[in-house]
Amino acid sequence: MITLPDFKPLKVTQLPEYPTRNTFDTLDHVLIVFPQNPPDSLFRRLPQGLQLKRLLQKSRRAKIEFSTSRINNSKSTGLTLASYKEATAYKRLCWARKLISTCNLDNPHSLGVLILGFDETQRATIVKDLLAAAEAATFDLPTFKSNTKPKKKLKHIRILSSKPRVPIDSVRAQALGNNIARWFTALPPNILDAKTYFKLINQLCMQHELETTMLDEAALKKLGANAFLAVSQGNATRDAGIIQLRYRPSDIKHADLMLVGKGILFDTGGTNLKPFKSMLDMHMDMEGSAVALGTLIALATLKVPYGVDAWLPITENRLSATAYKSQDIIKAVNGTTIQVIHTDAEGRMVLADALALAAREKPKILIDYATLTGTCVSALTERYSGVFTNRIEANYILRKAGAESGERVWPFPMDEDYDELLQSEVADIKQCSETGYGDHILAARFLSKFVPDDIPWIHIDLSAGHHKGGLAHIPSDITGFGVKLTLQLFSDKNPSKISEKLA
Repeated sequence: MITLPDFKPLKVTQLPEYPTRNTFDTLDHVLIVFPQNPPDSLFRRLPQGLQLKRLLQKSRRAKIEFSTSRINNSKSTGLTLASYKEATAYKRLCWARKLISTCNLDNPHSLGVLILGFDETQRATIVKDLLAAAEAATFDLPTFKSNTKPKKKLKHIRILSSKPRVPIDSVRAQALGNNIARWFTALPPNILDAKTYFKLINQLCMQHELETTMLDEAALKKLGANAFLAVSQGNATRDAGIIQLRYRPSDIKHADLMLVGKGILFDTGGTNLKPFKSMLDMHMDMEGSAVALGTLIALATLKVPYGVDAWLPITENRLSATAYKSQDIIKAVNGTTIQVIHTDAEGRMVLADALALAAREKPKILIDYATLTGTCVSALTERYSGVFTNRIEANYILRKAGAESGERVWPFPMDEDYDELLQSEVADIKQCSETGYGDHILAARFLSKFVPDDIPWIHIDLSAGHHKGGLAHIPSDITGFGVKLTLQLFSDKNPSKISEKLA
C-alpha cells in the first residue's frame, strides 16, 4: 500500500550578515550570482575575492555558463559562480533549474546562496527563482526500484547577506502544490486506483484542514450525472466517483473560486481502443485532478481570504463488455443530451458533469484543468498549454499570468459557429466531431454547454503537463503545469474582483 511522502519544504534561513570565511566553512556548497559586468568592488569584500574574479573571467572567455571550483578552506567547500541578466520569467526559471542542477552535482546537504550587485527587486526575483528550482529538484518522485542507494541530499538553503528578507511564502506554497501534482501523476495505475486515490486525498486534506465529500456512483446516479457514469460503467469495480474538496477561511461559507480537474486514472480509449504508444503513459491522464488538488492546497497554505472548492471526477476508461459505445445517447446532470461519437473522448464526458455540479454553487470564477486533446499538443507542442474562456477579456489576463509565472499559455478561439461541427440530429450535442480537426477547440465548445453564461469560466488544456527533460524550473518530465499559473492569478487577488472585470 502506497503512503503519502513527506511534502515538507526545504529549510531556508535568511542571514542578514555579509559572509566571512567562517560562513563558508559551515557550508557544503556556495553559489554566488553576479551581474553581467560586476565591478571590482564586489570582489574586494569577498573571501578569496581575487581568485573568484579570475575564475569568473576565465569561464567567460571560455563561454562557460557556470563556473565550478572549490574554496580553499579545510572543508574544500564546493563553489559555483554564475552571471545573471534580465529575461522573461520562463528563461529565468530555466536558468535557475540548470544552476541548481549544477550545484547538486556536488551533493550538498547545505547550500549558501549569495546574490551580489543587484537592486532589491532583482535580488528578490533571483532568490525566488532559485528557491522554486531547488524545491522542485530536491523533491523525490515515486520510485519502485528494489535496490536504491541513499545519497546525500540538499536539505538547507542559507540566503546570505539577505537584508531585507525576501518573502518566500508564495514560492513555498507553489512548490508544495506542484510537488503534490507531480507525485500523484507519477504513480503507476495499479498503485493509484480510485479507492487509493480517494484515501490519499482524504489524508492530505485532513493535514490541511480541508473538507471532503465523496459522491460515489450511487449518489451520482441519483443526481443524474450520466455523462460521468457512462465512462465509469466500463470499470471492473464500482469505486469511481466525484470528490468535492472545500477550503473555507473563517466566516466564509461560499466558494468564490472553483477548480475542476480531469481524473482519468488510466485511459485505454474504451471501446475505441488506443494503439500501444498512445496508451503507454495514460496513467498520467489524471494530471488535471492532481493539479486542481495541488492548487487548492497551495491556496489553503497561503490562507487566502476567500473560499475555494475543487471537484475531481475520478475513474478509469476501460475496455469491457459494459463500456459505453459510439452512438450511445447520454443525458448529463444539467439535462443536456449527448450523442457519443468516440469513447476516447471520455475526458470531456466526466468534466461535463463535474463542471455542471460545480456551477450549481454559483462561483465567481470556474477553472478546469485537463490533459484533454492531442490536437492542443499538435498546435502548441508541450511547451505551452492552451487556454479557452467564455470571457474574451480573460485572454489578456491569462497570457499575462502565463508570462509572469513562467507557465506559458496561449488562447484559442471560442466563437459560437464552431458549434456547427457538434450539431447532432438525435441529441442536443455531439460529444466530438468525427474528423478530429481542431478537437481542442471543439472540446472547449462542448464543455461550455455545461457552464452557465453568467459564470466566468477558464478551460486549460494541459499540453505542457508533460515535457521531456522538464520545463521552466521543473526538472522532471511530469511538470505539474497549472499550479504556478493559478497562484499567479489568484494568490493575492480575490476572484470576485477579477470576476467584476469580466462581467
